[in-house]
Amino acid sequence: MTDIVDLLGKENDDSNKAKEFAFKAGEHLKEKPSTSVVSTADKTILSGLKPGYYLVKDKDFSQEAMDKKTNTSYTRFILKVVGDAEATLKSDIPTIEKKVKDKNDTTGVESNWQDAADYDFNDQVPFKLTATLPSNFDDYQTYNLEFVDTLSKGLKYNEDAKVYLENEGKNRVEVTDKFKISKNPNELQISIENLKSIEDQKINSKTKVVVEYTATLTSEAVIGGQGNRNEVELVYSNNPNSKGEGQGRTPKDVVIVFTYQTIVNKQDQDGKALTGAGFTLYKKVKNDWKKVGEEIKGGELTKFEFKGLDAGDYKLEETTTPSGYNTIKPLEFTITAEYTIESAMPTLNKLSGNEELKFTSNLQDGSLSTNVINKKGSLLPSTGSVGTKMLYLIGALFAISSAVLLVTKKRVDLK
Repeated sequence: MTDIVDLLGKENDDSNKAKEFAFKAGEHLKEKPSTSVVSTADKTILSGLKPGYYLVKDKDFSQEAMDKKTNTSYTRFILKVVGDAEATLKSDIPTIEKKVKDKNDTTGVESNWQDAADYDFNDQVPFKLTATLPSNFDDYQTYNLEFVDTLSKGLKYNEDAKVYLENEGKNRVEVTDKFKISKNPNELQISIENLKSIEDQKINSKTKVVVEYTATLTSEAVIGGQGNRNEVELVYSNNPNSKGEGQGRTPKDVVIVFTYQTIVNKQDQDGKALTGAGFTLYKKVKNDWKKVGEEIKGGELTKFEFKGLDAGDYKLEETTTPSGYNTIKPLEFTITAEYTIESAMPTLNKLSGNEELKFTSNLQDGSLSTNVINKKGSLLPSTGSVGTKMLYLIGALFAISSAVLLVTKKRVDLK
């Protein structure tokens, strides 16, 4: 034993030989420890020790991810072969970050990765998970890593996850085939039993493990300020003194996806609810108008709700007009939303439309409401319309008939 200690005394306590010895010695720690102390700070004092050779370790099971404990990890065995000494705790934890990207269909502009976004029903929403590794990653013989991603009811995973390794933002390499991907109705698990088993790639404490996938925003999504929560936590090896045993969990990181609705109240010129109308909504996608669902109409319907909209330009057309009333001209409007894009818990802060339609905003239910008024009477169709052409044709026929009648009458008179 003395020879071993003499040899280790010539080594730095962070050297590979010292680490290897501490690891082997740790496997045989069966007897009662010389002393123990509860650590409540970064610096812990072990006092009353006789001069000798000591190995310091965390108490078994003290750093497991139980009872909702997060960000736990074991300190690597600390080896000291002298009397009074100060040792640095060499414990570290990985981190997890979740982001979402926003896209405006009207302008085509995409945002950076952020903590909130808004989307239409049936849009594909892109997500990104980024895990960092602990600074003492090299001390582990094996390293388990698992992303546990929870989607809200209104987000459906599209089964397109890809996993990448990034070293200092460079040399992005796809390693999806090295990971196990499993899903439950609202949970996605992406895991690898031993990250160090990927031998053909350089992996160290500076490596980032990145997951990207999309989910479709469905009609079950929550409309309004509550938003659709999407969160992730990282489960990881946290004991460098064992062969992959010991498990820690990070706190959850959250992003929010918002969606909105436009409510149209149909009224007559006296402000009373008017039945018999039907409306179709269009959205401007770059330079084209795309229909948003089918026409909404009904015999007694006076309130028309267009759900699952995001920020952008829209056009409302009255495609069924109440009998005895004039058809309104198409109404164009813009939905504008403001929400926190960098926050642990993003919030919807403002929702507005253009002033021409006099929208009333409600953040809680994510609605923009307006009144659309029809006036009684009938207007001639506009120039160039099918109706106008029919009138011209009928008028021409009457004129021709009159001319024929006049010529015939004159011939009769001449006789």
